[in-house]
Amino acid sequence: MLLHKGYHAVGSLISPTAALVPEKVLWGLMLILSVVIYGSHAPLLTLSKENGQIPFSASSVVVLIELTKLVFSLVFLLIWDWRQLRISVSWYHAAPFALSALLYAANNNLVVHLQLFMDPSTFQVLSNLKIGSTALLFSLFLHQRLTLRKWLALSLLTAAGAFYTYGGLQDPEHLRASDMQLHITPIGLVLILLYCLISGLSAVYTEVVLKTQDLPLNLQNLFLYLFGVMLNMIIHLASSSAAGFLEGFSFWILLVIISQALNGLIMSVVMKHSTNITRLFVISCSIMVNALLSVILFNVHLTTFFFLSVLMIGLAVYLYYGVK
Repeated sequence: MLLHKGYHAVGSLISPTAALVPEKVLWGLMLILSVVIYGSHAPLLTLSKENGQIPFSASSVVVLIELTKLVFSLVFLLIWDWRQLRISVSWYHAAPFALSALLYAANNNLVVHLQLFMDPSTFQVLSNLKIGSTALLFSLFLHQRLTLRKWLALSLLTAAGAFYTYGGLQDPEHLRASDMQLHITPIGLVLILLYCLISGLSAVYTEVVLKTQDLPLNLQNLFLYLFGVMLNMIIHLASSSAAGFLEGFSFWILLVIISQALNGLIMSVVMKHSTNITRLFVISCSIMVNALLSVILFNVHLTTFFFLSVLMIGLAVYLYYGVK
């Protein structure tokens, strides 16, 4: 199972009254919610399209997600952790989160520019290499020695993601992205490797900062998302057109913003009280939710690749968490 011995601190994000519920149950429900949010992200974006095009500014959505996380963190801090605000806090505590926000912002922009040097299907398949980069950096920076069995489990996760992305779903009425001509330029190959490296580095660096500081998680989140809002607003102002900040918004986009903000807060709990490896398993398990919603909403068909991916994920979970 995906539980970790750090579940005792789930209360960083939830009300103290929730202590009446067993903490293992709360931890499990939180991870399940995260799986659902990850899995529903792409279907929600598809539902938001108009005439096959995304009608809103992607950079403005990122700003609003960061702003929502900032507001949630401030509210949670004032409700549950206000007594701990008496501790001495300085910019020395906040400064490390500037690098986290910078790395996350760089990764978000890399995703956009990568589409110029490869087709979307190639990007989706190769982006699964970030599982390996995250695990390697996690092992190095947090001095966690992963056994050969655990490396095999993470390799299975990478393969499962690649198989699912390449052919897990099939749309009988429209040409799939994977049916387009696959291509990647030498610059694209360098950039995808850089993307995977920064993705792993941002996650692991943030985990190190969260765990080494003796501060309430909600206060740490406040620092992180404050820098996130500022950096992404600068990027939005520098890259956006004359279109309005909220132009093209709909109910589906509002749902994306709220769900992604909530998931960001959940992932901060996971990184502080569990590990980035748990986060990788959550992301991998989300393909089942993504597939289910795609079948229900868009009439796509599941292929052999999907069932092979699910089998690989199940085996990976067993190898990493089940075998002693």
